[in-house]
Amino acid sequence: MRSRAPLRTVGLALALALAGTGVGAGAAEAAPEERPRPLVWTDCPDDPSGAPVDPRLRCTTVRVPLDYRAPNGRTIEIAVSRLETAKPGLRRGILVHNGGGPGVASLHMPTSQESGYPQDVLDRYDLVSFDPRGVGHSTPVSCGRSAASLPNEMVFPFPAPDGSIDQNVSFARQLARDCLANSGELIRHVTTANTARDLDRIRAALGEQRISYRSASYGTYLGAVYAEMFPGRTDRVVLDANVSPNVTWTDRLASWDHASELRFEDFAAWAAERDATLRFGATPAAVRANYLALAAKLDRTPVTHPVAGPVNGNLWRAIYRFDSYHSSLFQEIADWWRFLADDGAGPVPYWWLVKGTPGVPEDNDVAALVAVLCGDNAAPKDLGRYQRKVTESRQRNPIVAGMGANVWPCAFWPAPVEPAVRVTDRGAANILLLQTTRDPATPYAGALGMRATLGKRARMVTVDGGNHGAYDRSTPSCAVDAADRFLATGVLPGRDLFCRPDAAAPDATAPAAKAGPAAGRPSPLF
Repeated sequence: MRSRAPLRTVGLALALALAGTGVGAGAAEAAPEERPRPLVWTDCPDDPSGAPVDPRLRCTTVRVPLDYRAPNGRTIEIAVSRLETAKPGLRRGILVHNGGGPGVASLHMPTSQESGYPQDVLDRYDLVSFDPRGVGHSTPVSCGRSAASLPNEMVFPFPAPDGSIDQNVSFARQLARDCLANSGELIRHVTTANTARDLDRIRAALGEQRISYRSASYGTYLGAVYAEMFPGRTDRVVLDANVSPNVTWTDRLASWDHASELRFEDFAAWAAERDATLRFGATPAAVRANYLALAAKLDRTPVTHPVAGPVNGNLWRAIYRFDSYHSSLFQEIADWWRFLADDGAGPVPYWWLVKGTPGVPEDNDVAALVAVLCGDNAAPKDLGRYQRKVTESRQRNPIVAGMGANVWPCAFWPAPVEPAVRVTDRGAANILLLQTTRDPATPYAGALGMRATLGKRARMVTVDGGNHGAYDRSTPSCAVDAADRFLATGVLPGRDLFCRPDAAAPDATAPAAKAGPAAGRPSPLF
Protein backbone atom coordinates (compact mmCIF):
# COMPACT_ATOMS: atom_id res chain seq x y z
CA MET A 1 0.00 0.00 0.00
CA ARG A 2 1.37 3.37 -1.01
CA SER A 3 0.27 6.70 0.36
CA ARG A 4 -0.81 8.03 -3.05
CA ALA A 5 -3.28 5.22 -3.73
CA PRO A 6 -7.00 5.57 -3.02
CA LEU A 7 -6.87 2.31 -1.05
CA ARG A 8 -3.68 0.49 -1.69
CA THR A 9 -4.16 -3.07 -2.78
CA VAL A 10 -1.84 -4.58 -0.23
CA GLY A 11 -3.54 -2.74 2.62
CA LEU A 12 -6.90 -4.09 1.74
CA ALA A 13 -5.81 -6.69 -0.55
CA LEU A 14 -2.67 -8.54 -0.04
CA ALA A 15 -3.88 -8.45 3.45
CA LEU A 16 -6.79 -10.15 1.64
CA ALA A 17 -5.39 -13.50 1.73
CA LEU A 18 -5.33 -15.13 -1.53
CA ALA A 19 -4.75 -18.79 -1.19
CA GLY A 20 -2.60 -20.46 -3.78
CA THR A 21 -3.58 -23.59 -5.55
CA GLY A 22 -2.29 -25.69 -8.36
CA VAL A 23 -2.94 -28.64 -10.57
CA GLY A 24 -0.58 -30.74 -12.59
CA ALA A 25 2.14 -33.30 -12.42
CA GLY A 26 5.06 -32.40 -10.25
CA ALA A 27 7.51 -35.03 -9.12
CA ALA A 28 9.25 -34.58 -5.78
CA GLU A 29 12.70 -33.20 -6.29
CA ALA A 30 15.80 -32.44 -4.32
CA ALA A 31 18.05 -29.56 -5.19
CA PRO A 32 21.69 -30.65 -5.43
CA GLU A 33 23.58 -30.10 -2.23
CA GLU A 34 26.47 -27.79 -2.93
CA ARG A 35 28.88 -25.91 -0.74
CA PRO A 36 27.04 -22.66 0.03
CA ARG A 37 28.85 -19.39 -0.37
CA PRO A 38 29.57 -17.57 2.88
CA LEU A 39 26.72 -15.22 3.73
CA VAL A 40 27.29 -11.59 4.58
CA TRP A 41 24.82 -10.41 7.22
CA THR A 42 23.94 -6.72 7.39
CA ASP A 43 21.35 -4.35 8.79
CA CYS A 44 17.92 -4.95 7.28
CA PRO A 45 16.26 -2.48 4.89
CA ASP A 46 13.16 -0.47 5.73
CA ASP A 47 10.04 -2.34 6.80
CA PRO A 48 7.23 -1.58 4.30
CA SER A 49 4.76 -1.46 7.21
CA GLY A 50 6.56 1.63 8.47
CA ALA A 51 7.53 -0.05 11.73
CA PRO A 52 11.04 0.62 13.07
CA VAL A 53 13.60 -1.93 11.93
CA ASP A 54 14.58 -4.31 14.71
CA PRO A 55 18.34 -3.87 15.21
CA ARG A 56 18.60 -7.53 16.25
CA LEU A 57 17.24 -8.67 12.89
CA ARG A 58 19.99 -9.44 10.38
CA CYS A 59 19.61 -9.70 6.64
CA THR A 60 21.49 -11.22 3.75
CA THR A 61 20.90 -12.23 0.14
CA VAL A 62 21.02 -15.60 -1.59
CA ARG A 63 21.40 -15.84 -5.35
CA VAL A 64 19.18 -18.38 -7.11
CA PRO A 65 18.47 -19.29 -10.75
CA LEU A 66 15.69 -17.35 -12.40
CA ASP A 67 14.76 -20.57 -14.21
CA TYR A 68 15.74 -23.75 -12.40
CA ARG A 69 15.64 -25.59 -15.74
CA ALA A 70 18.63 -23.45 -16.71
CA PRO A 71 20.69 -23.47 -13.49
CA ASN A 72 23.66 -21.76 -15.11
CA GLY A 73 21.61 -18.96 -16.62
CA ARG A 74 20.38 -15.68 -15.20
CA THR A 75 20.24 -15.40 -11.42
CA ILE A 76 18.14 -13.26 -9.11
CA GLU A 77 18.51 -12.22 -5.48
CA ILE A 78 16.42 -13.44 -2.57
CA ALA A 79 16.49 -11.28 0.57
CA VAL A 80 16.64 -13.38 3.76
CA SER A 81 16.34 -12.41 7.42
CA ARG A 82 17.19 -14.15 10.68
CA LEU A 83 16.42 -13.36 14.30
CA GLU A 84 18.50 -15.51 16.62
CA THR A 85 16.31 -16.53 19.53
CA ALA A 86 17.27 -20.16 20.20
CA LYS A 87 19.22 -20.97 23.36
CA PRO A 88 22.44 -22.97 23.13
CA GLY A 89 21.76 -26.54 24.09
CA LEU A 90 18.06 -26.25 23.24
CA ARG A 91 18.35 -25.07 19.63
CA ARG A 92 16.60 -27.36 17.17
CA GLY A 93 17.02 -25.30 14.00
CA ILE A 94 15.19 -22.58 12.10
CA LEU A 95 11.49 -21.76 11.95
CA VAL A 96 10.69 -20.20 8.58
CA HIS A 97 7.76 -17.85 7.90
CA ASN A 98 5.97 -16.62 4.80
CA GLY A 99 3.64 -13.61 4.66
CA GLY A 100 1.17 -15.10 2.21
CA GLY A 101 -0.68 -13.06 -0.34
CA PRO A 102 0.84 -14.12 -2.68
CA GLY A 103 2.97 -11.02 -2.99
CA VAL A 104 3.35 -9.96 0.65
CA ALA A 105 6.81 -8.80 1.68
CA SER A 106 7.94 -11.06 4.52
CA LEU A 107 11.47 -10.00 5.38
CA HIS A 108 10.55 -8.45 8.74
CA MET A 109 8.27 -11.24 9.92
CA PRO A 110 10.67 -12.67 12.52
CA THR A 111 10.25 -9.45 14.49
CA SER A 112 6.48 -9.26 14.09
CA GLN A 113 5.98 -12.92 14.95
CA GLU A 114 8.39 -13.21 17.88
CA SER A 115 5.95 -11.89 20.46
CA GLY A 116 3.36 -14.47 19.43
CA TYR A 117 5.48 -17.47 20.46
CA PRO A 118 5.88 -18.91 23.95
CA GLN A 119 9.38 -19.05 25.36
CA ASP A 120 9.78 -22.80 24.89
CA VAL A 121 9.32 -22.31 21.12
CA LEU A 122 11.68 -19.34 20.98
CA ASP A 123 14.28 -21.33 22.90
CA ARG A 124 14.40 -23.93 20.13
CA TYR A 125 14.41 -21.91 16.92
CA ASP A 126 16.03 -19.02 15.19
CA LEU A 127 13.21 -17.21 13.38
CA VAL A 128 13.80 -16.85 9.64
CA SER A 129 11.89 -15.29 6.77
CA PHE A 130 12.46 -13.97 3.26
CA ASP A 131 10.89 -11.81 0.62
CA PRO A 132 9.67 -14.35 -1.94
CA ARG A 133 11.05 -14.05 -5.44
CA GLY A 134 9.67 -11.02 -7.22
CA VAL A 135 8.63 -9.38 -3.94
CA GLY A 136 10.10 -6.49 -2.00
CA HIS A 137 13.89 -6.71 -1.88
CA SER A 138 14.05 -10.00 -3.82
CA THR A 139 14.53 -8.78 -7.41
CA PRO A 140 11.06 -7.24 -7.50
CA VAL A 141 8.66 -7.43 -10.42
CA SER A 142 6.69 -4.45 -11.67
CA CYS A 143 3.94 -3.81 -14.17
CA GLY A 144 5.17 -0.24 -14.66
CA ARG A 145 2.00 1.10 -13.03
CA SER A 146 1.47 3.84 -10.50
CA ALA A 147 -0.31 2.89 -7.32
CA ALA A 148 -3.09 5.34 -8.15
CA SER A 149 -3.85 3.38 -11.35
CA LEU A 150 -4.53 0.21 -9.34
CA PRO A 151 -7.66 0.84 -7.25
CA ASN A 152 -8.46 -2.05 -4.98
CA GLU A 153 -11.97 -2.57 -6.32
CA MET A 154 -10.52 -3.13 -9.81
CA VAL A 155 -7.47 -5.21 -8.89
CA PHE A 156 -9.95 -7.31 -6.94
CA PRO A 157 -12.57 -7.45 -9.68
CA PHE A 158 -15.87 -6.24 -8.27
CA PRO A 159 -18.37 -6.11 -11.14
CA ALA A 160 -20.29 -2.96 -12.05
CA PRO A 161 -23.49 -2.22 -10.12
CA ASP A 162 -25.58 -3.67 -12.95
CA GLY A 163 -23.48 -6.87 -12.94
CA SER A 164 -21.53 -6.11 -16.08
CA ILE A 165 -17.89 -7.21 -16.17
CA ASP A 166 -16.90 -5.17 -19.24
CA GLN A 167 -14.76 -2.78 -17.20
CA ASN A 168 -13.14 -5.69 -15.35
CA VAL A 169 -12.26 -7.36 -18.66
CA SER A 170 -10.66 -4.17 -19.96
CA PHE A 171 -8.69 -3.62 -16.75
CA ALA A 172 -7.49 -7.24 -16.59
CA ARG A 173 -6.40 -7.26 -20.24
CA GLN A 174 -4.43 -4.03 -19.89
CA LEU A 175 -2.83 -5.08 -16.61
CA ALA A 176 -1.69 -8.39 -18.10
CA ARG A 177 -0.23 -6.54 -21.06
CA ASP A 178 1.65 -4.08 -18.84
CA CYS A 179 3.00 -6.75 -16.48
CA LEU A 180 4.33 -8.92 -19.29
CA ALA A 181 5.81 -5.96 -21.16
CA ASN A 182 7.48 -4.42 -18.13
CA SER A 183 8.84 -7.53 -16.35
CA GLY A 184 9.02 -10.01 -19.21
CA GLU A 185 10.95 -13.19 -18.47
CA LEU A 186 11.23 -12.41 -14.76
CA ILE A 187 7.49 -12.33 -14.09
CA ARG A 188 6.89 -15.63 -15.89
CA HIS A 189 9.12 -17.41 -13.37
CA VAL A 190 7.55 -15.98 -10.21
CA THR A 191 5.65 -19.13 -9.23
CA THR A 192 4.98 -21.14 -6.11
CA ALA A 193 7.15 -24.04 -7.29
CA ASN A 194 10.11 -21.73 -7.88
CA THR A 195 9.59 -20.06 -4.51
CA ALA A 196 9.72 -23.51 -2.91
CA ARG A 197 12.98 -24.17 -4.73
CA ASP A 198 14.30 -20.84 -3.50
CA LEU A 199 13.37 -21.83 0.04
CA ASP A 200 15.47 -24.95 -0.27
CA ARG A 201 18.41 -22.87 -1.50
CA ILE A 202 17.95 -20.67 1.57
CA ARG A 203 17.98 -23.76 3.79
CA ALA A 204 21.24 -24.90 2.25
CA ALA A 205 22.81 -21.43 2.44
CA LEU A 206 22.00 -21.29 6.15
CA GLY A 207 23.68 -24.65 6.68
CA GLU A 208 20.51 -26.40 7.88
CA GLN A 209 19.65 -30.01 7.12
CA ARG A 210 15.93 -29.41 7.60
CA ILE A 211 13.54 -26.53 8.24
CA SER A 212 10.50 -26.06 10.40
CA TYR A 213 7.84 -23.84 8.88
CA ARG A 214 4.77 -21.90 10.00
CA SER A 215 2.57 -19.88 7.69
CA ALA A 216 -1.05 -19.27 6.79
CA SER A 217 -3.34 -18.79 3.79
CA TYR A 218 -1.31 -18.71 0.57
CA GLY A 219 1.63 -19.72 2.73
CA THR A 220 -0.09 -23.05 3.39
CA TYR A 221 0.09 -23.84 -0.31
CA LEU A 222 3.76 -22.85 -0.43
CA GLY A 223 4.43 -25.03 2.60
CA ALA A 224 2.58 -28.00 1.13
CA VAL A 225 4.43 -27.64 -2.17
CA TYR A 226 7.78 -27.45 -0.38
CA ALA A 227 6.94 -30.56 1.66
CA GLU A 228 6.01 -32.37 -1.55
CA MET A 229 9.12 -31.34 -3.48
CA PHE A 230 11.58 -31.75 -0.61
CA PRO A 231 9.95 -34.24 1.78
CA GLY A 232 13.18 -35.15 3.57
CA ARG A 233 13.97 -31.55 4.42
CA THR A 234 10.97 -30.67 6.57
CA ASP A 235 10.97 -30.92 10.35
CA ARG A 236 7.82 -29.48 11.98
CA VAL A 237 5.28 -27.81 9.70
CA VAL A 238 2.29 -25.75 10.88
CA LEU A 239 -0.18 -24.61 8.20
CA ASP A 240 -2.94 -22.25 9.32
CA ALA A 241 -5.98 -21.04 7.29
CA ASN A 242 -5.56 -23.70 4.66
CA VAL A 243 -6.40 -24.07 1.01
CA SER A 244 -7.07 -27.13 -1.04
CA PRO A 245 -3.76 -27.59 -2.84
CA ASN A 246 -4.82 -29.35 -6.02
CA VAL A 247 -7.44 -27.00 -7.44
CA THR A 248 -6.98 -24.04 -9.76
CA TRP A 249 -6.68 -20.41 -8.82
CA THR A 250 -9.93 -19.76 -10.67
CA ASP A 251 -11.84 -22.13 -8.40
CA ARG A 252 -9.99 -20.91 -5.33
CA LEU A 253 -10.89 -17.27 -5.98
CA ALA A 254 -14.52 -18.14 -6.71
CA SER A 255 -14.81 -19.73 -3.26
CA TRP A 256 -14.41 -16.29 -1.67
CA ASP A 257 -17.98 -15.34 -2.52
CA HIS A 258 -19.71 -17.96 -0.39
CA ALA A 259 -17.06 -17.65 2.34
CA SER A 260 -17.91 -13.96 2.68
CA GLU A 261 -21.58 -14.87 3.11
CA LEU A 262 -20.75 -17.24 5.96
CA ARG A 263 -18.51 -14.73 7.69
CA PHE A 264 -21.13 -12.00 7.42
CA GLU A 265 -23.28 -14.03 9.82
CA ASP A 266 -20.71 -13.33 12.56
CA PHE A 267 -20.64 -9.60 11.90
CA ALA A 268 -24.43 -9.39 11.64
CA ALA A 269 -24.87 -11.12 15.00
CA TRP A 270 -22.28 -8.80 16.56
CA ALA A 271 -23.99 -5.69 15.16
CA ALA A 272 -27.49 -6.85 16.15
CA GLU A 273 -26.35 -7.33 19.74
CA ARG A 274 -25.25 -3.68 19.72
CA ASP A 275 -28.28 -2.26 17.94
CA ALA A 276 -28.98 0.19 20.76
CA THR A 277 -25.79 2.09 19.85
CA LEU A 278 -25.07 1.08 16.25
CA ARG A 279 -28.62 1.13 14.84
CA PHE A 280 -27.73 -1.16 11.92
CA GLY A 281 -30.57 -3.57 12.67
CA ALA A 282 -32.02 -5.38 15.66
CA THR A 283 -31.65 -8.82 14.06
CA PRO A 284 -28.96 -10.37 11.86
CA ALA A 285 -31.44 -10.41 8.98
CA ALA A 286 -32.05 -6.68 9.38
CA VAL A 287 -28.31 -5.97 9.53
CA ARG A 288 -27.84 -7.88 6.30
CA ALA A 289 -30.65 -6.03 4.54
CA ASN A 290 -29.29 -2.67 5.67
CA TYR A 291 -25.73 -3.54 4.59
CA LEU A 292 -26.97 -4.39 1.10
CA ALA A 293 -29.10 -1.22 0.99
CA LEU A 294 -26.09 0.91 1.91
CA ALA A 295 -23.96 -0.73 -0.80
CA ALA A 296 -26.70 -0.06 -3.37
CA LYS A 297 -26.95 3.56 -2.23
CA LEU A 298 -23.19 4.01 -2.60
CA ASP A 299 -23.36 2.42 -6.06
CA ARG A 300 -25.57 5.37 -7.02
CA THR A 301 -23.98 8.11 -4.93
CA PRO A 302 -20.46 7.68 -3.47
CA VAL A 303 -19.50 9.39 -0.21
CA THR A 304 -16.19 11.26 -0.07
CA HIS A 305 -13.65 10.35 2.59
CA PRO A 306 -11.12 13.17 3.23
CA VAL A 307 -8.15 10.89 2.57
CA ALA A 308 -9.52 8.01 0.53
CA GLY A 309 -11.63 10.08 -1.82
CA PRO A 310 -14.95 8.78 -3.19
CA VAL A 311 -16.15 5.56 -1.57
CA ASN A 312 -18.55 3.76 -3.90
CA GLY A 313 -20.46 0.55 -3.29
CA ASN A 314 -17.61 -1.69 -4.39
CA LEU A 315 -15.04 0.04 -2.23
CA TRP A 316 -17.42 -0.33 0.73
CA ARG A 317 -17.77 -4.05 -0.07
CA ALA A 318 -13.98 -4.30 -0.18
CA ILE A 319 -13.58 -2.45 3.13
CA TYR A 320 -16.08 -4.77 4.76
CA ARG A 321 -14.32 -7.85 3.40
CA PHE A 322 -10.90 -6.74 4.55
CA ASP A 323 -12.03 -5.90 8.06
CA SER A 324 -13.97 -9.15 8.36
CA TYR A 325 -10.66 -10.99 8.59
CA HIS A 326 -10.57 -10.52 12.36
CA SER A 327 -13.39 -9.90 14.79
CA SER A 328 -11.37 -7.23 16.55
CA LEU A 329 -11.95 -5.13 13.43
CA PHE A 330 -15.75 -5.33 13.51
CA GLN A 331 -15.85 -1.94 15.21
CA GLU A 332 -13.89 -0.53 12.29
CA ILE A 333 -16.56 -1.83 9.91
CA ALA A 334 -19.13 -0.12 12.12
CA ASP A 335 -17.19 3.17 12.00
CA TRP A 336 -17.18 3.05 8.22
CA TRP A 337 -20.86 2.10 8.09
CA ARG A 338 -21.87 5.06 10.24
CA PHE A 339 -19.70 7.49 8.25
CA LEU A 340 -21.08 6.30 4.92
CA ALA A 341 -24.68 6.03 6.06
CA ASP A 342 -24.49 9.62 7.37
CA ASP A 343 -23.13 10.89 4.03
CA GLY A 344 -19.74 11.72 5.51
CA ALA A 345 -20.97 13.52 8.62
CA GLY A 346 -19.49 12.71 12.00
CA PRO A 347 -16.19 11.05 12.92
CA VAL A 348 -13.92 10.08 10.02
CA PRO A 349 -13.04 6.37 10.02
CA TYR A 350 -9.49 5.10 10.05
CA TRP A 351 -7.69 4.78 6.73
CA TRP A 352 -4.66 2.50 6.69
CA LEU A 353 -1.82 3.83 4.56
CA VAL A 354 1.76 2.61 4.34
CA LYS A 355 4.60 4.56 2.82
CA GLY A 356 6.39 3.23 -0.20
CA THR A 357 9.55 1.21 0.31
CA PRO A 358 12.75 2.69 -1.16
CA GLY A 359 14.03 0.56 -4.01
CA VAL A 360 10.73 -1.32 -4.46
CA PRO A 361 8.32 -0.44 -7.31
CA GLU A 362 5.10 1.02 -5.98
CA ASP A 363 3.05 -1.58 -7.86
CA ASN A 364 5.17 -4.50 -6.69
CA ASP A 365 2.49 -6.08 -4.51
CA VAL A 366 0.03 -6.22 -7.41
CA ALA A 367 2.65 -7.38 -9.90
CA ALA A 368 3.76 -10.24 -7.65
CA LEU A 369 0.16 -11.20 -6.94
CA VAL A 370 -0.62 -11.39 -10.65
CA ALA A 371 2.60 -13.27 -11.37
CA VAL A 372 1.79 -16.15 -9.02
CA LEU A 373 -1.91 -16.25 -9.86
CA CYS A 374 -1.16 -16.53 -13.55
CA GLY A 375 2.09 -18.46 -13.37
CA ASP A 376 0.91 -21.37 -11.24
CA ASN A 377 -1.82 -22.58 -13.58
CA ALA A 378 -3.82 -21.45 -16.59
CA ALA A 379 -7.17 -19.68 -16.32
CA PRO A 380 -10.18 -20.03 -18.64
CA LYS A 381 -10.06 -17.77 -21.71
CA ASP A 382 -13.81 -17.73 -22.38
CA LEU A 383 -14.95 -14.27 -21.22
CA GLY A 384 -18.59 -15.27 -21.45
CA ARG A 385 -17.93 -17.88 -18.79
CA TYR A 386 -16.87 -15.21 -16.31
CA GLN A 387 -19.98 -13.15 -16.98
CA ARG A 388 -22.19 -16.18 -16.40
CA LYS A 389 -20.39 -17.12 -13.20
CA VAL A 390 -20.58 -13.56 -11.86
CA THR A 391 -24.29 -13.33 -12.63
CA GLU A 392 -24.93 -16.58 -10.79
CA SER A 393 -22.73 -15.70 -7.83
CA ARG A 394 -24.21 -12.21 -7.38
CA GLN A 395 -27.61 -13.79 -6.89
CA ARG A 396 -26.40 -16.35 -4.36
CA ASN A 397 -23.67 -14.28 -2.68
CA PRO A 398 -24.55 -10.57 -2.72
CA ILE A 399 -22.26 -9.56 0.16
CA VAL A 400 -19.27 -9.20 -2.21
CA ALA A 401 -21.40 -9.10 -5.39
CA GLY A 402 -19.74 -12.03 -7.15
CA MET A 403 -16.23 -10.56 -7.07
CA GLY A 404 -14.49 -13.90 -6.55
CA ALA A 405 -16.03 -15.41 -9.69
CA ASN A 406 -14.87 -12.56 -11.90
CA VAL A 407 -12.08 -12.28 -14.48
CA TRP A 408 -8.42 -11.68 -13.58
CA PRO A 409 -5.39 -10.87 -15.77
CA CYS A 410 -4.71 -14.61 -16.03
CA ALA A 411 -7.40 -14.85 -18.71
CA PHE A 412 -4.94 -12.93 -20.92
CA TRP A 413 -1.72 -14.62 -19.75
CA PRO A 414 0.50 -17.10 -21.62
CA ALA A 415 0.49 -20.73 -20.55
CA PRO A 416 2.55 -21.45 -17.40
CA VAL A 417 6.18 -22.32 -18.00
CA GLU A 418 5.73 -25.65 -16.16
CA PRO A 419 2.89 -27.67 -14.61
CA ALA A 420 1.98 -26.90 -11.04
CA VAL A 421 3.19 -29.32 -8.38
CA ARG A 422 0.56 -31.83 -7.35
CA VAL A 423 0.57 -32.35 -3.59
CA THR A 424 0.13 -35.94 -2.35
CA ASP A 425 -0.01 -37.95 0.87
CA ARG A 426 3.52 -39.27 0.42
CA GLY A 427 6.00 -38.09 3.04
CA ALA A 428 6.63 -37.77 6.74
CA ALA A 429 3.75 -37.36 9.20
CA ASN A 430 4.96 -33.98 10.45
CA ILE A 431 2.28 -31.47 9.40
CA LEU A 432 -0.24 -29.77 11.68
CA LEU A 433 -3.21 -28.02 10.04
CA LEU A 434 -5.12 -25.27 11.85
CA GLN A 435 -8.43 -23.86 10.63
CA THR A 436 -11.48 -21.81 11.60
CA THR A 437 -14.91 -22.78 10.29
CA ARG A 438 -15.99 -19.45 8.78
CA ASP A 439 -12.74 -18.02 7.43
CA PRO A 440 -13.68 -15.46 4.73
CA ALA A 441 -10.45 -15.83 2.77
CA THR A 442 -9.52 -19.50 3.03
CA PRO A 443 -12.82 -21.33 3.49
CA TYR A 444 -13.22 -24.41 5.63
CA ALA A 445 -13.96 -26.48 2.54
CA GLY A 446 -10.47 -25.74 1.26
CA ALA A 447 -8.95 -26.87 4.53
CA LEU A 448 -10.85 -30.13 4.25
CA GLY A 449 -9.30 -30.48 0.82
CA MET A 450 -5.81 -29.99 2.26
CA ARG A 451 -6.57 -32.51 5.01
CA ALA A 452 -7.82 -35.12 2.56
CA THR A 453 -4.86 -34.58 0.26
CA LEU A 454 -2.22 -34.96 2.97
CA GLY A 455 -3.86 -38.01 4.54
CA LYS A 456 -1.63 -39.71 7.10
CA ARG A 457 0.94 -36.92 6.85
CA ALA A 458 -1.20 -34.50 8.88
CA ARG A 459 -3.44 -33.83 11.81
CA MET A 460 -6.03 -31.03 11.76
CA VAL A 461 -7.33 -28.81 14.56
CA THR A 462 -10.50 -26.88 13.76
CA VAL A 463 -11.85 -23.93 15.76
CA ASP A 464 -15.45 -22.79 15.60
CA GLY A 465 -14.91 -19.19 14.52
CA GLY A 466 -14.52 -16.81 11.62
CA ASN A 467 -11.13 -15.15 11.99
CA HIS A 468 -8.63 -15.61 9.18
CA GLY A 469 -6.26 -17.90 11.00
CA ALA A 470 -6.57 -19.91 14.22
CA TYR A 471 -3.04 -19.37 15.61
CA ASP A 472 -4.09 -16.19 17.39
CA ARG A 473 -3.29 -15.34 21.01
CA SER A 474 -6.05 -12.76 21.13
CA THR A 475 -8.47 -15.67 20.68
CA PRO A 476 -6.80 -18.60 22.50
CA SER A 477 -8.05 -22.08 21.72
CA CYS A 478 -6.99 -25.69 21.37
CA ALA A 479 -5.38 -24.72 18.03
CA VAL A 480 -2.90 -22.37 19.72
CA ASP A 481 -2.13 -25.00 22.37
CA ALA A 482 -1.62 -27.77 19.80
CA ALA A 483 0.66 -25.65 17.62
CA ASP A 484 2.81 -24.53 20.55
CA ARG A 485 3.14 -28.11 21.79
CA PHE A 486 4.02 -29.43 18.35
CA LEU A 487 6.65 -26.77 17.66
CA ALA A 488 8.24 -27.22 21.07
CA THR A 489 8.09 -31.01 21.40
CA GLY A 490 7.23 -32.48 18.01
CA VAL A 491 4.11 -34.17 19.39
CA LEU A 492 1.10 -34.04 17.08
CA PRO A 493 -2.43 -34.56 18.42
CA GLY A 494 -3.38 -38.22 18.41
CA ARG A 495 -6.42 -37.43 16.29
CA ASP A 496 -8.09 -34.50 14.54
CA LEU A 497 -9.60 -32.05 17.04
CA PHE A 498 -12.49 -29.57 17.09
CA CYS A 499 -13.05 -26.88 19.70
CA ARG A 500 -14.48 -23.46 20.40
CA PRO A 501 -12.35 -20.53 21.56
CA ASP A 502 -11.45 -20.79 25.23
CA ALA A 503 -14.34 -19.72 27.46
CA ALA A 504 -12.01 -17.67 29.64
CA ALA A 505 -10.66 -15.72 26.68
CA PRO A 506 -11.46 -11.99 26.48
CA ASP A 507 -14.23 -11.11 24.03
CA ALA A 508 -12.35 -10.97 20.73
CA THR A 509 -15.26 -9.13 19.14
CA ALA A 510 -15.46 -6.35 21.72
CA PRO A 511 -15.15 -2.88 20.18
CA ALA A 512 -12.07 -2.07 22.23
CA ALA A 513 -10.21 -5.22 21.27
CA LYS A 514 -7.37 -4.43 18.90
CA ALA A 515 -4.87 -7.15 19.72
CA GLY A 516 -5.01 -9.01 16.44
CA PRO A 517 -2.18 -11.16 15.12
CA ALA A 518 -0.27 -8.15 13.82
CA ALA A 519 -0.59 -5.26 16.23
CA GLY A 520 -4.19 -4.40 15.60
CA ARG A 521 -4.40 -5.26 11.90
CA PRO A 522 -5.02 -8.61 10.23
CA SER A 523 -1.77 -10.49 10.16
CA PRO A 524 0.15 -10.54 6.88
CA LEU A 525 0.21 -14.31 7.38
CA PHE A 526 -2.23 -15.16 4.65
